[in-house]
Amino acid sequence: MSVPLRLRPALLLLLLPLALLAYLAWRAWQGPLLPAYRLEQRPLVQRVVASGEVSSQSLARIGSELTGVIKARHVREGDAVKPGDLLLELDDSEQQARLAEAEAALRQLIDSERPQARAALREAESQLARTASERQRREALFARQLLSAEAREQARHAEVAARVARDRAQLAANALAAGGSAEQQARQRLEQARTALARTRIHAQFEGTVQTRSVEPGDLVRPGDTLLEIARQGSQEILLPLDEKNLAPLALGQSAQVIADAFPARVLAARVGYLAPAVDPARGTLDVHLDLDQPADFLRQGMTVSVSIETARRERALVIGNDALRAVAGERAEVLRVRDGEVEAVAVTLGLRGTGLSEVVAGLAEGDTVLVADAEPGQRVRLREQPLPAGVAE
Repeated sequence: MSVPLRLRPALLLLLLPLALLAYLAWRAWQGPLLPAYRLEQRPLVQRVVASGEVSSQSLARIGSELTGVIKARHVREGDAVKPGDLLLELDDSEQQARLAEAEAALRQLIDSERPQARAALREAESQLARTASERQRREALFARQLLSAEAREQARHAEVAARVARDRAQLAANALAAGGSAEQQARQRLEQARTALARTRIHAQFEGTVQTRSVEPGDLVRPGDTLLEIARQGSQEILLPLDEKNLAPLALGQSAQVIADAFPARVLAARVGYLAPAVDPARGTLDVHLDLDQPADFLRQGMTVSVSIETARRERALVIGNDALRAVAGERAEVLRVRDGEVEAVAVTLGLRGTGLSEVVAGLAEGDTVLVADAEPGQRVRLREQPLPAGVAE
């Protein structure tokens, strides 16, 4: 039955609200429009990112073996030094005096005491010969009964005293002879004086860079005081106090990228060279040391750097954005998958994990869509797909 022409506008006005109500009811049945990810395969790199500082594997603390006053300082912070370079000088007037005294004592021994000892020995030997001859003469006279026993005993005692004197002179001459004990002691005292004098001049023992200095001319220093700190050449490393929650994926030899805050355009390659055996309980961190692949002269001790350590890599991994994960507990998590417009809760197993993306190793398949927003299982929803976070898992 056809509708009269005059009634068609009224009928149209009546049907429009009904159609709108039907559309709204259909949209309500479809559910709210929520953001979602569609899972896909892509290369995935897991990284640990943290801040550290430039340090040195070998930082020598230079001190003095003597108590003295600094006379001159020849280096300052940042100076490059080589083995044998003069770093500091102490006042050496006392050591110079002791050296002159030791040299004079050795000359006196050689030029005076040794000749005197030889002369004394010759005199003692001559005296012994005379007393021995006299004793023999008196023995002969006594045998002929021409001399008393008392006179004979006097001769014997005189010979014994001369022999003792000769032996003493012999010992003294031997001690003062070339290479004897007296000369050895004198030369030892001379060498000690020279060593003490040499210790007033402090030299570099290896190639490196001066990091700090703690003294100036006129300062009194003692053994045990740190006067300079020198970083050995080629011993630069990166010290990374890493939060203990990030330790599980770390291993020796892993590659890393280092960027100094002061030189953001210069990326340095490094590797994990050392993991401390214990966690600092006060900070909850473990010290990680990175060895630079190539020297970087522009780095300075204590400079702040940003570090990214590659802990794992997958050439093809099923990835999901971390903001779609719920109830994460270790390698287990839950996601809200949408099938035929209806939400369902799915348990998943995770592999590589980072701050932006994670790998799904069980529970989902490529092409599945998962919600980013909250919803109730069984609820109908409409999807607004959005791209996964760009880049790799970090």
